[in-house]
Amino acid sequence: MSDAKNDHIADHEHPEEAMTAEVDLTADTPLDDLGALLAERDELKDRLLRTLAESENVRKRADRDRREAERFGGTRIVRDLLPVYDNLRRALNSAADAAGDADTALLEGVELTLRELLKVLAKHGVTVITPQIGDQFDPQNHEAMFEAPVPGTKVGEILQVMTEGFMLHDRLVRPAQVGVSSNTQ
Repeated sequence: MSDAKNDHIADHEHPEEAMTAEVDLTADTPLDDLGALLAERDELKDRLLRTLAESENVRKRADRDRREAERFGGTRIVRDLLPVYDNLRRALNSAADAAGDADTALLEGVELTLRELLKVLAKHGVTVITPQIGDQFDPQNHEAMFEAPVPGTKVGEILQVMTEGFMLHDRLVRPAQVGVSSNTQ
C-alpha cells in the first residue's frame, strides 16, 4: 500500500486521536465569530438608524427655516418703509389742519399713495396696529412713550397715539407708540 492510503487507514483506526489533533481549543470557534458579527451588525444598524434620524431632523429644520425665511424675510424692508408711511401720514395730518382748495389735488395724491403703500404691505402680510384713545394698553403691541395722571381715566388707558404699530404675519415689526394714563383713581 502506498503511504497516503496507510495514513488514511491510520486516521480511521484511531478516530479520537484524529479529532483531538485537529481541534485547537485556543482558536476562535464559529460561535464566537457569529457573536462578534451579530454585535457588529447591531452596532451598524444602530448607527444607521441614528444617521437616518439625524438627516430627517436636518431636513425638517431646513424646511422650517426656509418657510420662516419666506414668511419673515421681508422684515427689514418693511422696517425701512415705515418712515415713508409715517411721513405720508404726517403730511396728511398737517395738510388737513391747513386745508385749502389749491392743495386738494396734492392731498388726494398723498392719500392715494398712502393707501397704495398700505395695500402693498397688506399683500405681503403686514397689518397695521391702530389703537384708539381709551383702549387698554397692551405691552405686546404698544410702546408707552409717556405716562400722565389724567383725571377721569383708568390706569393703562391710552391717552394719545403717536404712531401706528405694524405686524408681519404674527410677528411684531414695530409697536404702536402711545401715551398712557397713570391715574391712580
